[in-house]
Amino acid sequence: MSWLPHPILSFLLLLLWLLLNNSASPGHILLGALLAVLIPGFSQRFWPQRLRLARPALVPGFVGLVLWDILVANFRVALLVLGPIERVRPRFVEVPLDLEGDFPLTLLAGVVSLTPGTVSAEIDEERRRLLVHALSEDEPEALVQAIKRRYETPIREIFS
Repeated sequence: MSWLPHPILSFLLLLLWLLLNNSASPGHILLGALLAVLIPGFSQRFWPQRLRLARPALVPGFVGLVLWDILVANFRVALLVLGPIERVRPRFVEVPLDLEGDFPLTLLAGVVSLTPGTVSAEIDEERRRLLVHALSEDEPEALVQAIKRRYETPIREIFS
């Protein structure tokens, strides 16, 4: 066990400790540093394997894309729910998956759920299909292609 298994987490824990205590006194720095080393050290065995980003330069663009999609989807959902009830046509859509690995799959499911109007409901046991609930979807294949093109492909490029 390394004495500092997750240095970024340790730094963030120290920073959070100092902010919560609203003090940078030597005692708070010492106690915060101690906690910043002990917490990641004791919890290290519960952490999954370290992630390997194959193309980390793609991360900012992907984050920007997701934030933009969240913004646009908020307006679409607002217009949908403020309009006639007949326009709301919820349905479940199965998205076939090409991703592998726990974190990339979890990230995809999270991004789909963060985008208003869609929620990830389930990943099947073989990890080959993501069940997505859409608030209103007339063209399920278009939703599948949008998720694969806008989210799954960039995630695969980032982690493969």
